[in-house]
Amino acid sequence: MRIGYLECFSGISGDMLLGGLVDAGVPFALLEETAAALNVGARLEMRRVSRGGLAATKVDVHTPDKAEKGHEHGAHRSLSKILEIIRSAPLPEKIKARSMMAFQLLGEAEAKIHSIPIEKVHFHEIGAVDTIIDIVCAAAGCEQLGVERWLASPLNVGSGTVLCQHGRLPVPAPATLALLGDAPIYSAGEPMERVTPTGAVLLRMLDVRYEPLPPMRVKTSGYGAGGRETPGEPNLLRLIVGEKAEESGAEKSETVAVIETVIDDSTPQLISHVSELLLSNGAYDVYRANVQMKKGRSGVAMTVLCAPDLVPRMRDLLFRETTTIGLRWRIENKVALAREFVSVATQWGAVRIKIARWPDGRIANAAPEFEDCRALATEHTIPLKKVIQAAMQAFTQGADGKETD
Repeated sequence: MRIGYLECFSGISGDMLLGGLVDAGVPFALLEETAAALNVGARLEMRRVSRGGLAATKVDVHTPDKAEKGHEHGAHRSLSKILEIIRSAPLPEKIKARSMMAFQLLGEAEAKIHSIPIEKVHFHEIGAVDTIIDIVCAAAGCEQLGVERWLASPLNVGSGTVLCQHGRLPVPAPATLALLGDAPIYSAGEPMERVTPTGAVLLRMLDVRYEPLPPMRVKTSGYGAGGRETPGEPNLLRLIVGEKAEESGAEKSETVAVIETVIDDSTPQLISHVSELLLSNGAYDVYRANVQMKKGRSGVAMTVLCAPDLVPRMRDLLFRETTTIGLRWRIENKVALAREFVSVATQWGAVRIKIARWPDGRIANAAPEFEDCRALATEHTIPLKKVIQAAMQAFTQGADGKETD
């Protein structure tokens, strides 16, 4: 599994993450193209700087707001306007979806802080053009790295006060604190804002888990610089990308949360939509079954499997998006065989094969990746089953001699 680890010993902000991404190998041209696609008149500048004697990359966003008004807060924008800017940009759908989710989270945080409907939220400094650029370019850069799971250290949020639209407030700013939720935080070093609202929402966008640095083989790393030089503690974000190997030849045991609810007054279209939302928000799997309820009513039993720390997110999504008024959940043990991928060549192109092994190394199961096969079938206008058969035949001919049972 490809892991991205963010060491936030001096916090995190949008420009720090962009700098870390470029320093770790993301082409700066990709970020420039992403910024241009948003068509908001902004441009990026990259430069090498030193923070505490360490070389790092600094990425700055130059916007019309800054040029015309001489400060960084920019124009006020409604959530719907920002989402429309992102939605209409010629960018991959996955990047746009991630970016819009980030601004939705920002909107929800602002609405809660000010006790107003989300439709009434008008972003101040966090709605400026440079923040839109930070979030969308970060989504594009992180996608470029191909990371499957993002982890982070505890967050140094800083101390002191920060000047916001509503006056001088203590660090962390209210929006930052709301977005961080139960993330582990502390304060160290010179008083300053070290985790910005943009940095906090980027952590949420990436679905970061806070854990110690896991065993991995490092593939690349980079340092992203903050705007200030801080004596005694480099104002940097360190990004490490590596491969975390699955345990070979052994069963993998872990805990999984099981959430269940029964819905009797919804449509199939809505249930399908909710299932897709749950999966896109991190659920391992979602399945449904028709059930007969009391008083002769037909209903749908929905079961969600997810990591235990995602239960609050799944719970809130089910209550918000469906008509259910109750659910139950529990923690269960899960055991899975070690899995790996190999690539085989067919006459139409490469197909990945997922292999599951018994603890002694024998192959227990092998199957072609459906999306790979479907893409080749569509590209070459051939039956899908023909591609699947060819992929399995190629795998069998090149197998390592350890037969399945």
